[in-house]
Amino acid sequence: MSVGEMAGLIVAVFWAVLVTLLAVVLVRLSTVLRETSALVHSVSEQAVPLLEDASAALAGARQQLDRVDEITANVQDAAANANALSSTVAATLGGPLVKVAAFSYGVRRAVARQGGSGAAVPGPHTPGDRDAIAAIVRAEVRAATAPRRRGLAARIRRAVRG
Repeated sequence: MSVGEMAGLIVAVFWAVLVTLLAVVLVRLSTVLRETSALVHSVSEQAVPLLEDASAALAGARQQLDRVDEITANVQDAAANANALSSTVAATLGGPLVKVAAFSYGVRRAVARQGGSGAAVPGPHTPGDRDAIAAIVRAEVRAATAPRRRGLAARIRRAVRG
């Protein structure tokens, strides 16, 4: 065998080993690809039902939120109606009740000033006594039903007057 034949034989063995190694790599690659294909297929089979369940849950949550929005709007309407009703009742009954209370307070104060003890005024009265009592009652009613000032000086004046 000559050197050229020997070199040709070495190259042929080298190519045979290289092709064998490439065949082994391709066989392993094909098994990996088959396993990957099976994995993707099983994941897709499991993912589709999960996505459908998630979609159904999202639709249910959206419906519940719509209901909650409707309930919230109804509660706001009810609160506004209750506020309007209480304002109306306060305006309708509040004024006369304040006037009655002020009148009774004025009568009690007038009787107390006249009698000294707060009991009913005994004995006969002259027309002048009745006029004085009426003037005191009117003044007390005016004072009680007058609009109240809210400042510090007004509070001090009320506290000093009693």
